[in-house]
Amino acid sequence: MTDLPDELTERAVHYLQQWELRRDGPPMRGRCAHVLPVLRADGTPAVLKLQDVDDETVGEPVALQAWNGDSAVRLLAADNGTLLLERLDAERPLDDLDDTREATLVVAGLLAHLTATPAPPELRRLGDLAPRLLDRAEAAQVKEWPLLADCAAAVREVADEPGDRLLHWDLHFENVLAADRAPWLAIDPKPLAGDPGFELLPALWNRFDADEVLWRFDAMTEVLGLDRNRALAWTLGRVLQNAVWQVEEGNSPVPEQLDIAERLRARRG
Repeated sequence: MTDLPDELTERAVHYLQQWELRRDGPPMRGRCAHVLPVLRADGTPAVLKLQDVDDETVGEPVALQAWNGDSAVRLLAADNGTLLLERLDAERPLDDLDDTREATLVVAGLLAHLTATPAPPELRRLGDLAPRLLDRAEAAQVKEWPLLADCAAAVREVADEPGDRLLHWDLHFENVLAADRAPWLAIDPKPLAGDPGFELLPALWNRFDADEVLWRFDAMTEVLGLDRNRALAWTLGRVLQNAVWQVEEGNSPVPEQLDIAERLRARRG
């Protein structure tokens, strides 16, 4: 199986045998995983997803099982970081829509369903991440950026009510595919338990348009029925999280995300 990295070939062969699968095309490489099209024993199309298990991916099968196909790809089997999933149409991602407003509303609609589910107890929790984020932000000296200091202040205002909904955490236009049983379904969650306001940044940043930031924010919060002040604070927290990662790696924060934060901060007065 020379079209997969050597370290994944043995694993793929093992699960092809264990789950009685037949290959049905060349593998596809995503950002964090390899996906192998397969056919199940009864001829049903599926995909075998091969990825490393880390803090973000360990909860993926838990979340997919909880959603049970409602607005997300359906999980068919899982074992030690290897997932068997229903096959969606990889040739029709939401990112191909020309109208980003329409795409934003699709994401919002999916999130409204996904975040209606209570988070299973074994998932990582925003209530644990937020205090650590604030500590890391202080260590990274984000006070040198007044905007990021304001983001940290916003997180402090909401950190005592972190929420308990099942979050996708990474739902942007490229992580939504067309399907036969539904117009669009979410893929590749990096789940955690928390406030749905922490979900919005990916769709604000995806195919970034400065003039559309506030429209997207208002549209998404309306569809999800969120308190806008809380959603704004958690979105600033998401910008802070990404900025801290950048600074810790010796880089500057992403300018487009700082622009998003600037526009939202102005809403806070």
